[in-house]
Amino acid sequence: MKRFVSALALCAAIIAGPAQAEGTYPDHTVRIVVPFPPGGITDVAGRLLADKLGQKFNQSFIVDNRPGAGSIIGSDIVAKAPGDGYTLLMGSIANAIIPVLYNKVPYDLHKDLTPLCQVVSVPNFLVVGATAPYKSVADLIKAAKASPGTLTFASTGVGASPHLTGEMFKAMAGIDVVHVPYKGSGPAQLDLMANRIAYMFDNGALGQVKGGKLRALAISSGTRSAVTPDIPTVAEAAIPGFDITSWYGLWAPKATPEPVVAQLRTAIAAAFADPGVQEKLAGLGAETKVRCGPDYAAFIDSETAKWGALIKTIGLKLEY
Repeated sequence: MKRFVSALALCAAIIAGPAQAEGTYPDHTVRIVVPFPPGGITDVAGRLLADKLGQKFNQSFIVDNRPGAGSIIGSDIVAKAPGDGYTLLMGSIANAIIPVLYNKVPYDLHKDLTPLCQVVSVPNFLVVGATAPYKSVADLIKAAKASPGTLTFASTGVGASPHLTGEMFKAMAGIDVVHVPYKGSGPAQLDLMANRIAYMFDNGALGQVKGGKLRALAISSGTRSAVTPDIPTVAEAAIPGFDITSWYGLWAPKATPEPVVAQLRTAIAAAFADPGVQEKLAGLGAETKVRCGPDYAAFIDSETAKWGALIKTIGLKLEY
């Protein structure tokens, strides 16, 4: 009889365990690691999420900026953190690119991290200086073909999304232009305004476009953005099939319990369905795009495959 009672108690504990874990999470501060400096879309999205999750769970959610090595440093911190739901990664498209861009990475995206949800999508704006002679994507391509190897395009750094978007544009347009990497968007935009650079793709250019300092010829996504409906896509303007967006999403350490993962996915999706959050992101040219679980994991794999093919074609490899 005692054995029966003990076995029954054990079964009850197993059944109640996940519910109890879900019910008590979180009971102390949760850290959202942002692997980029403050101020960018990753950071803004992370802080908006921290605020919403803090309200929902009546617990402290803090953003911890850990920039460096194209997001490897911050991502590695989360990959090596305890799998208890108290350390999360607010990552981006960079996390899908890193495995095929670098010769060696200190963590494994699939073995060490669990994808939670994609939350934000933003096109790269194809921009030129406000006084540049190019009025359309066709003008830009025509000028590049007329003077092979002469025109330049800027990026925020080698291997970053704007750089690879520029390389994809170069390949699909069949043009020979010179890549000039900068340390961030600000310095590149200054040279673009002065017409020292012909063009660039930049997902942080909306403010300068609205201010009249840069001219947006197109956006990189396959469809027009609800945030900037008057700006055509590269696909409709000149290159059918061109479809690239920068995106942002969350991961947790691999060993995070499934009840906690499920709870976080539900809460994250609700946070980015909030009209106030969507309005703040729209001010940066971004839209909420939520997909969670297997859909998000499959999307990450498709992005890695797409960029891996391009990186192999152009022979680009970086050392960490």
